[in-house]
Amino acid sequence: MSTPTLDSPATATGADLLRIATAGSVDDGKSTLVGRLLFDTKSVLADQIDAVTKASVDRGMDTPDLSLLVDGLRAEREQGITIDVAYRYFATPARSFVLADTPGHVQYTRNTVSGASTAQLVILLVDARNGIVAQTRRHAAVMALLGVPRLVLAVNKIDLVDDPAAVFAEITEQFGEITRSLGYADDQVLPIPVSALHGDNIARRSENTPYYSGPTLIEHLESVPNQPDRREVGLRFPVQYVIRPRTPEYPDYRGYAGQIAAGRVSVGDEIVVQPSGQRSRVVTIDTPDGELATAHTGRSVTLLLADDIDVSRGDLIAAAVDAPEPVQQFTATVCWLGDKPLRAGARLLLKHGTKTTPVIIGGLEMLFDEQDLALVDAPESVELNRIGRISLTTAEPIAADDYRVNRETGSFLLIDPAGGNTLGAGLVGDVLTSLNLS
Repeated sequence: MSTPTLDSPATATGADLLRIATAGSVDDGKSTLVGRLLFDTKSVLADQIDAVTKASVDRGMDTPDLSLLVDGLRAEREQGITIDVAYRYFATPARSFVLADTPGHVQYTRNTVSGASTAQLVILLVDARNGIVAQTRRHAAVMALLGVPRLVLAVNKIDLVDDPAAVFAEITEQFGEITRSLGYADDQVLPIPVSALHGDNIARRSENTPYYSGPTLIEHLESVPNQPDRREVGLRFPVQYVIRPRTPEYPDYRGYAGQIAAGRVSVGDEIVVQPSGQRSRVVTIDTPDGELATAHTGRSVTLLLADDIDVSRGDLIAAAVDAPEPVQQFTATVCWLGDKPLRAGARLLLKHGTKTTPVIIGGLEMLFDEQDLALVDAPESVELNRIGRISLTTAEPIAADDYRVNRETGSFLLIDPAGGNTLGAGLVGDVLTSLNLS
């Protein structure tokens, strides 16, 4: 039996797809690097290259300005900066990639958090002439908090310094001190000297960097292990829609549609519906293309259960063996994205999965100083782009995992109830303590 009304396409997942993101300070060359990746993997059309070449010549440049391939907004083209998160798609014979190109300005840190939240690897750029700057430390801290499992330190514009070997060694050592203090092991971070403008060590090894014997950026992206960055958990399936056609063809059909956020589900599996705690068994897994015996993370499906129980949008269907317990009071780490500071007592909306519920902010327990890599107790507020640990109380229980266990069901958004704007990105649990800061 095929699903009567659900027409969402399945999401392809697998070991051949790697989600990556870029980060860095202003003018570190992120757009040029992304343009170079697209160009070197032949992921742009010939007419696009011709247009970029012509525009570069008109600007008096000797080589094509590959940043023009990716700076799509008018303000980005005029100012030469990245403002919004843009997703790029490219592939090599070994692997496919989804890349989130994120901004470098401090005021757009919220966009960087959004773009890196699902990344398995982040390319963090540093201008070789400037070295480690405040935004480098900020971005490294954000990646550690988000649980990004691997980093590439791309020391860009290495061709513009007098002693590139010494500069590369110094920047590598400084960045290593930062990442080790944030909990990264040395084998999780790879420094590479590059010139995005000329293509050095992007797709081809450069003769200009004899002091470097490691892989090119693309070689590393192709070979880096693509494995879960959290421990395996059972099924996590936020219910998005209840399908009840009540037609002559489907008189008794009751299916629960959504996308598998974590784990897998097979026909016959025992499940529990949270927060009600009702239990049942999966009897059918429907898709627009027919039934499946098993479905994995990222697949959009409709589940039919053996028992006629009450399941609604916002509920979580989870594996019976390790289902998260519903909570209404909990601690979380939040990156504040609102222009007005967050203060204790604020009444907002919390969106977790497909569930939205009113929430009251309790205490502001701790603030993260990303420059000194230290924790500040009992702040009065959490300002724009700052990260803090808070306590929350929701009007309705939510079934959430600790973020360190599973990022998909351990994250949430804080929303302005008046305007609907996203004000904060939250991580369930005390993620800050995992950084071993003073």
